[in-house]
Amino acid sequence: MKSITLTQLSYVVAVSQARNFGLAAKTCFISQPTLSMQIQKLEDDLGVTLFDRSKKPVEPTAMGKRIIEQAQVVIQEANRIEELIKEEKREISGEFKLGIIPTLAPYLLPLFLKNFTTTYPAVNLIVEEMQTQKIIKMLGEDKIDGGILVTPLNHKGIVEWPIFNDPFLAYLGPKHPLLSLSQVSDKDLILDDIWLLNEGHCFRDQAIEICKKVKGSKNKNLTFESGNLETLKRLVDQNFGYTLLPSLAILGMSASEQKKKVRFFKSPVPIREVSVVYSRNYLKKSIIEALHKEVVSALPAELKKSKAKERLIEISSLK
Repeated sequence: MKSITLTQLSYVVAVSQARNFGLAAKTCFISQPTLSMQIQKLEDDLGVTLFDRSKKPVEPTAMGKRIIEQAQVVIQEANRIEELIKEEKREISGEFKLGIIPTLAPYLLPLFLKNFTTTYPAVNLIVEEMQTQKIIKMLGEDKIDGGILVTPLNHKGIVEWPIFNDPFLAYLGPKHPLLSLSQVSDKDLILDDIWLLNEGHCFRDQAIEICKKVKGSKNKNLTFESGNLETLKRLVDQNFGYTLLPSLAILGMSASEQKKKVRFFKSPVPIREVSVVYSRNYLKKSIIEALHKEVVSALPAELKKSKAKERLIEISSLK
């Protein structure tokens, strides 16, 4: 059998992910004929067909799937060589693609991004907001290097490195009856007028788990679900019911404003565990460690002290 190149393997993986030769060629920055020729040459050398080209979109054959899985391992291990050299030289540099869920991004990123980019100027950090399932998918396809999301995922092939526990709180309209309480519990929650994020957001499922109810009462004459917690906050400010928020969402709010709008939960407090996640192959180890360190350093003191034992409910993100 003739030699197999890393370039050929990367083309095979690209087609597997794009399910289209033309799109794969664009992601590899080459022409489609060149990509097709290299894959055909590989198939000829191996004596197997990797893709069923009669199907639209293109699908790997049974043997193709096995070879693609191994190709991903080979490419990861090859990339690991460069990382080993950087670790030996104690260099923290290179490109790092990070996915972060929407209910963390607007609150957590401003806390650490400036310090991280200043402290590690040789790191080209590329951050994209995306939902949990997309982060899992892109980690599996090596399209991103890490993610910041809510755990546990219990997903094979993904390592979870907890950063902190983020307590839930009730954010209430100006005339909401729960304002009469100094603290709330899950038993106090009024289910008729809660606002939720739309489907696909793990925070929605966590809020539902606390409330034990998916939809509000039919007595509510306005139904709205958003992909943005800030939108829900503004609805609540107009005296439309209430919502549940992570404590990160009220950073910067004064004590007097919190007294008017926020009620914290009685102990034990419902929390969500926030973690850095990455592939078990642990590429770009030095950057992942630096990222974890910077996020922890940027946290408010009360979040640094939050303990997992405070959980009211075992809350997990979507699998």
